[in-house]
Amino acid sequence: MEKTKPFTLLFLLIFSLLSCNSKDQKVENSLEKIPLDYAKGFEIFKGNGYWEIEVSQPWTGATQSFRYLILEEKSEKPSGDFDAIVQLPVNEIILTSTTQIPHLDMLNASEKLIGFPNTDLISSVKTRALIDQKKVKDLGSGPSSNPEMIIDTAPDWIMISTLGDDIRYLDLLKTAGVPALINGEYVEQHPLGRAEWIKFTGILLGKYEEAKEVFEEVEQSYLDAEKLINKADSTSFPTVLSGILYQDIWYAPGSDSWGAKILENAGGNYIFKDQKGTGSAQLNYEYVLDRALGADFWIGSADFPSIQKMGESEPRYQAFEAWKNGKVYSYTQKRGATGGLEYFELGYMRPDLILKDLIKILHPELLPDYELYFYQQLHEK
Repeated sequence: MEKTKPFTLLFLLIFSLLSCNSKDQKVENSLEKIPLDYAKGFEIFKGNGYWEIEVSQPWTGATQSFRYLILEEKSEKPSGDFDAIVQLPVNEIILTSTTQIPHLDMLNASEKLIGFPNTDLISSVKTRALIDQKKVKDLGSGPSSNPEMIIDTAPDWIMISTLGDDIRYLDLLKTAGVPALINGEYVEQHPLGRAEWIKFTGILLGKYEEAKEVFEEVEQSYLDAEKLINKADSTSFPTVLSGILYQDIWYAPGSDSWGAKILENAGGNYIFKDQKGTGSAQLNYEYVLDRALGADFWIGSADFPSIQKMGESEPRYQAFEAWKNGKVYSYTQKRGATGGLEYFELGYMRPDLILKDLIKILHPELLPDYELYFYQQLHEK
């Protein structure tokens, strides 16, 4: 009997190892992919007690992807390598872009924000109240956050936008034990694709279901507004000029861009719809003048306080019929208490409001009782 004992123990050991491997494999294979409707830059996977997020488009033209693990309370870490690990619940976070602020407002999580670079840019009433109460630390007024201040603050996580310079601090923050997660919402070109990134933030806050509900409300509002254009005569859509001159180059949205798509959804005949690209088309003034001299509307004319100041700043603007007729609209109607434009903060999350504004401008009969939210017509003085 004693002679068979070592073999029995060996058998049990092998069986145990095989069982563990089988169990681990089962955990790995039990990941459920959560579908996204519009966003292309990230993917969501749900496991047993944890989430995995893969950001495949952290910036324009990126070939590198990032993988994040979000552990629910009292859950064990699955196997695998991750660029950042977040343990829920979280109480203190740092954001670096104003476009992320509305996520907190809509998810009732504004009080979790403890740091932001250049807080004067924030327009949110909720967040400004926290700033006034000294509950949100200003992490620097330059183009990027102060990494030493971030590390000293020791947040549960920091969200980074690759539009800024904070991307260079990823390795430093990782070494210091600060989970740094990249938000690539600006790369999305479908208006609702940018808004869908609230699900990314929702998971990081332990509020995925709330984020999903918020997004679906925005989505429905956008789609309902878009349907209104079906009532308009597409053969008589007004022509729309967009963009401004900067150092003799006219910068206008490319036809595949976020801005151009909203104009199209709003029933606008965009003058530069043949200029392919998701970024800004760079055009010379003579070309723009030839194409857009008689355009019905000029939408997106930068931050001018009046049509007079606009004409004085660049006399060549005065040649366009839209300028002469006062059909110039800017996104400057709402500003925060410290001067930040709400359009640049809330616009990504509320494309439905932008769409309704544009429909009201281009087809006012379709929204007779609606009042412009972001946009305003530039007046003479």
